[in-house]
Amino acid sequence: MLKIDETRIPGEFLPGLNEIRNDYADRFSTDTGEKLAILRDDTLTEGEYRVERDNGTITVRTARKIDAFRALGRIMGALENGHGDLNFSEKTAFSLLGGMYDFSRNGVAHLPGFKKILRRLALMGINSAGLYCEDTYEIPGEPFFGYLRGAYTHDELKELDDYADLFGIELFPCIQTLGHLDQILQWPAYAHLKDAGGVLIAGHDETYSLVRKMIEAAAAPFRSKRMHVGMDEAWGIGSGGYKKLFGEKSPFEILNQHLAKVREICLEKGLKPMMWSDMYFRLGSSEGGYYDRDCVIPEDVIAGIPKDVQLVYWDYYHTDRDFYEEWIERHRQLGSEPVVASGVWTWDHHWTALPFTFTTVSACMEACRNKGVSEVFVTMWGDDGMECDIHSALPGIQYFADYGYNERIDRESLKTNFLGSCRGRFEDWVKASELDHVPAVQENKDSRTNVSKWLLWQDPILGLLDPEVEGLKLEDHYARLSEELFGLIEGNAEGDSLRRAAQLARVLALKGGLRNGVVEAYRAGDRAGVRNTAENDIPALVHELEELWRLHRRLWMESFKPFGWEVIEQRYGGLAFRLRTFADRLAAWADEKLDRIPELETKLQPIYKLEGDLPSLRTARAKTASFIK
Repeated sequence: MLKIDETRIPGEFLPGLNEIRNDYADRFSTDTGEKLAILRDDTLTEGEYRVERDNGTITVRTARKIDAFRALGRIMGALENGHGDLNFSEKTAFSLLGGMYDFSRNGVAHLPGFKKILRRLALMGINSAGLYCEDTYEIPGEPFFGYLRGAYTHDELKELDDYADLFGIELFPCIQTLGHLDQILQWPAYAHLKDAGGVLIAGHDETYSLVRKMIEAAAAPFRSKRMHVGMDEAWGIGSGGYKKLFGEKSPFEILNQHLAKVREICLEKGLKPMMWSDMYFRLGSSEGGYYDRDCVIPEDVIAGIPKDVQLVYWDYYHTDRDFYEEWIERHRQLGSEPVVASGVWTWDHHWTALPFTFTTVSACMEACRNKGVSEVFVTMWGDDGMECDIHSALPGIQYFADYGYNERIDRESLKTNFLGSCRGRFEDWVKASELDHVPAVQENKDSRTNVSKWLLWQDPILGLLDPEVEGLKLEDHYARLSEELFGLIEGNAEGDSLRRAAQLARVLALKGGLRNGVVEAYRAGDRAGVRNTAENDIPALVHELEELWRLHRRLWMESFKPFGWEVIEQRYGGLAFRLRTFADRLAAWADEKLDRIPELETKLQPIYKLEGDLPSLRTARAKTASFIK
């Protein structure tokens, strides 16, 4: 246990330290235990700290707050793990070691939920956090921003910024000022600002009136002068409303002119803008690809890119260091030093794809070190509804943070550090990734399949994707995994996250072979077998599904505002009602009240042909063969 020696700790450290002590109360004592002292040491550079243990006192020497909290996370892990050596030092290679959270796709973290995350990040040494909000922040005079979506108020964002500052974490806004604004542009009030899809009309005075409001409202609550203005994936720029107003122009020209206006607004407000870089590469690619080696960006376009706007190179996909190194250099050829963003694979999953995260983060971080990149962060996206357990990303962030402070990952140190920061057993959390690592996946570290997601939501009567997993006996895989995960809940601070993963595995164990079994009985004319499925198997599955729904709902409300849950709940409800319809139709056939069940007579076709892996699909594609979702 630790005893805080307040006489040897700078006052500015104490509020954050008290938040950690309240969170992990049983790790601290007012009477016994080793004394904890924190001393400012101006001989150390920012990002460097030292820990010394001597005569019952553990002393942290540091030049800034965040490194002291990183040290505390390591100390708590070492003490809990029984490690005796508490004399060590670290120095990060990066001035910005951050994480970006997507709060635009259903899940908007409420204040207690995100404060909890911030405490975990502090103990890992993460020194910045971006809040990605496409529309989920309030703007005076614009009531449809975040309408019925849980938009953050100015005061809420300011409270989060104040809280992050307790630990030395820089909080900054990440918005969109060109594309990815489908949520806003769906409303009639903004229809006149729509170019194509979710893209604003560039060059339009009314667009810049709105963008100015967006930037002012997003920046106002934060200490940081960073302003991420987005501008990625602006599909069809210049092809819709823009073309009607201004005629046809080069998308490159439109992009540069729009960036110049957005930059001007930022500079007027004393802000330092950054933007995603992909549109320059996409527009220079004949295939519209971000990672096209044949991409050509004209010299006049490069000359027109403002050099005081940071370009953010995002890459969550590549597994080899050389590719990242090449693309870092390609970004430098655009005239400025890039920020590099890797990813912790939360999107389109129920549980973070941790092995694939480790593979991509390793390659990215090694490349950034080799190339001398100073600013890096990881993103946690919420695509397709933010179904992923928000805490399941924590092992991936710990992995990223440890790479930020070390040239290589030491697995045993990683486990100890995660125990310290999150009070979790690292390997238990990685085990839960087996929700998607089924027997067909040959290399877990190279797979980003989300098979557990599409197996859960696919229609139980149609079985659209059953051919993709034919012969795999997934019910056996999930039954084993469920039992293992239920046995790992104790001893993990976020045990209910593992409980949800275990319950999902239990549901998939019951659902995995259900349709195939009933099809076999139906085609054999086995009415008793079909009746058993209707009266026993399906009700058992519905019962476990409802247990999963209740658990998921409780965990959602513990982390997020209630807005957005309706999307997920309708998925559960739709599946439950389809299962009840399935039972009714099977019972009717078993009782000879129904001549045929055509859905069970259709020969299913394989759709995706992958070697050694399974597809990654979203809910709408998994539910039905119909284009009407």
